[in-house]
Amino acid sequence: MSIDTIKPRLRFFEGAAGQQHIPETDKYLYAVAPPVHRLAIIGTGTIGQEHMRVARLLGRAAVHGIFDCEQRSIDIALANYAAQEMSLPEEQRQPAPIVYTSLENACNDAAVDAVMICTPNYTHFDVLKVAMASGKAIFLEKPMATTLSDAAATVALARDYQSFVQIGLQYRYKAQYVESLHEALVRRSVGEIRMISMSEYRPPFLDKVGQWNKFNHLSGGTLVEKCCHYFDLINLFAGVQPTRVYASAGQSGVFDGLTRDGRKSDIDDNAFVIIDYENGCRANFTLNMCSPDFTEELCLVGTHGRLIATERFDVHHRQEAATSLRLELGELGSSKESVLGYASVIERSGHHGATYFEHAAFLDRLEGKEPIEGGAATPLQGLWSMLIASAAQESSKTGNAVEMADYIEANGLASVLGESFAAN
Repeated sequence: MSIDTIKPRLRFFEGAAGQQHIPETDKYLYAVAPPVHRLAIIGTGTIGQEHMRVARLLGRAAVHGIFDCEQRSIDIALANYAAQEMSLPEEQRQPAPIVYTSLENACNDAAVDAVMICTPNYTHFDVLKVAMASGKAIFLEKPMATTLSDAAATVALARDYQSFVQIGLQYRYKAQYVESLHEALVRRSVGEIRMISMSEYRPPFLDKVGQWNKFNHLSGGTLVEKCCHYFDLINLFAGVQPTRVYASAGQSGVFDGLTRDGRKSDIDDNAFVIIDYENGCRANFTLNMCSPDFTEELCLVGTHGRLIATERFDVHHRQEAATSLRLELGELGSSKESVLGYASVIERSGHHGATYFEHAAFLDRLEGKEPIEGGAATPLQGLWSMLIASAAQESSKTGNAVEMADYIEANGLASVLGESFAAN
């Protein structure tokens, strides 16, 4: 029986015990198309395993091989992958990924169509240079680098690259932000956006191998490592170039007892950031890592109304994320409140479903399909998100606002960024 790729997946039924009597010849809604592409995953830590899991769930690409310098990470990744396979009907199971003996072998395997770089931040640029020698499509996790010079070099290399490089700014694909971008930029529901406010209240950063995410020189700093997600979104909503950044950030003592090789953890765990844009729009971002649960909020205020999008992830009660969007237009139009979310199996796959749709966007590009509005993040957009984060960290250190024109010039970025923000 032929497989229609437009039909819905009935994942909750195709694997159910009571449906296993359906023979292969009669499967239509239960039929699963074989993967078309093959991926090499570089780095099998937390996010690397998430990409393995999501790629398998999406089903359009097989995880052909993996590479990591840590044998324990490889062993755990393979064990988790095997457990995922065992949960599937036997006819849908795929063989375990091969384990490469070197980075070069992983990137240059002729059987692989694309390389996904999921290694610690401080290795991104060096791994990327090896991967780009292959000429394959590349997915590079955020942040694209830990320094502006390496990020700028990545943009320059990507411009002349025979394939493409996509940056892993997957918050664009969270349900509440997909809907907010559509309301604000396509429907223009709130009119001209004048103020943007975003916040993240969360527990402290999770443990990593070597605890690299707790040290500025390895992670790029908290505002680069994690908050580039939010600066990317703020840039998308503002749509023009930032002119000034001011920030106050510090440490609440969360990681005071953490040392490695005689060095004490030095990352910030709380921050306020204010951004001015050239069209008069203003934005602010708040981070706090002392919260017992995860809460995000976006508030847009425009000339016609206000939009509020929220996400709360209750880890204590192991509940899926509760997301919502509220549009308040007063006398200028119809107000509404919506509960948002993806199918449960997708929600649980990683970052509340955002990674799943990020993979879909990557494979769409691999297949030459036109990207959707606000879709896959480019290296240039990744650099802009890093630029605001880096300027905020500089402002926090000096206590002074950072004029972006001067900061761009001082870091030699003018030629890479181009003449206008529209180059994004």
